[in-house]
Amino acid sequence: MKKSIVALLLLSLVVGSVFAQGGAEASAETYPTGPVAVIVPYSAGGGTDLIARALVDAAKGSFPKNITVENRTGGGGAVGMAFGANAKADGSVITMITVELVTLPHTGTGGGIYYDQFKPIMMLNSAYAAVTVQANSPYNTLGEFLNAAKTKSMRVGNSGVGAIWHLAAAGLGKAANVSFNHIPFEGAAPAITSLLGGHIDAITVSYAEVASQVAAGNLKVLAVLSPERIAATPNIPTAKELGYDAVIGTWRGLGVPKNTPDDVAKKIYEIFDAASKSSAFVKFMQDTNNIIDILDGPAYGKRLAVDNEMFKALINELGLKQQ
Repeated sequence: MKKSIVALLLLSLVVGSVFAQGGAEASAETYPTGPVAVIVPYSAGGGTDLIARALVDAAKGSFPKNITVENRTGGGGAVGMAFGANAKADGSVITMITVELVTLPHTGTGGGIYYDQFKPIMMLNSAYAAVTVQANSPYNTLGEFLNAAKTKSMRVGNSGVGAIWHLAAAGLGKAANVSFNHIPFEGAAPAITSLLGGHIDAITVSYAEVASQVAAGNLKVLAVLSPERIAATPNIPTAKELGYDAVIGTWRGLGVPKNTPDDVAKKIYEIFDAASKSSAFVKFMQDTNNIIDILDGPAYGKRLAVDNEMFKALINELGLKQQ
């Protein structure tokens, strides 16, 4: 009798395990079962926001219960990324994570976010800083701008304290042995608006974010902080070739809470990997001078770990740790 009871218990455990495994598989197979939100930690109209919206548009067919973009700003990206990291780990909330995930914690402005709170889905894009001024600015070269900064307090806008474009300006200043008056904004879009209004002297954001205003004749780029000249703008020099050793840029990608089941994360990757290859998304990226730079989840995770250590060292070297 006892042997029969034990056998039945073992059978129930096996059956339960099979059903549990089947349920997990079914969750991936049926994903998404409800509406999905993609969190953008910066304001509408900036580079991260526009890329997110183009990608979501390309992926909409895979989300029958609707998918939306939500802008949750604050803290140079910390507020939105913290929201995404602490969301329910079921794939219903996906976050556009940016390089600030591995910079803000080291400046003391991260609000408790760390890269290991996310399960990386994929990297989408990379970009480098462009030193940009008004079209009618008296500075026509990076050298002229930096020389003026030796005697004048230059107001340089960025996307938030400790954010990548803040680090870009600080890194350039260190390379040129000058100091800037860093002006933080909640993303690149309001920084660009402020520059257009003449409230600041320059910005260090990606070229893609200023390209339309450059084309319209409202802004001009003095140099890019990339390893080599950008293919879309071969006439714009790099700071490095001008004698300033400053190469600083960003990346953008997708992440979900770290406890999201692997099979669900894989399904999300498959959906957005296909969307990133769609003709509509590729055309958008080309038209807006954005570079598509894809890494899958495991490779992206390694990139996060490497960049975390790199930016930790850079921030300490620049003395940007907030007290």
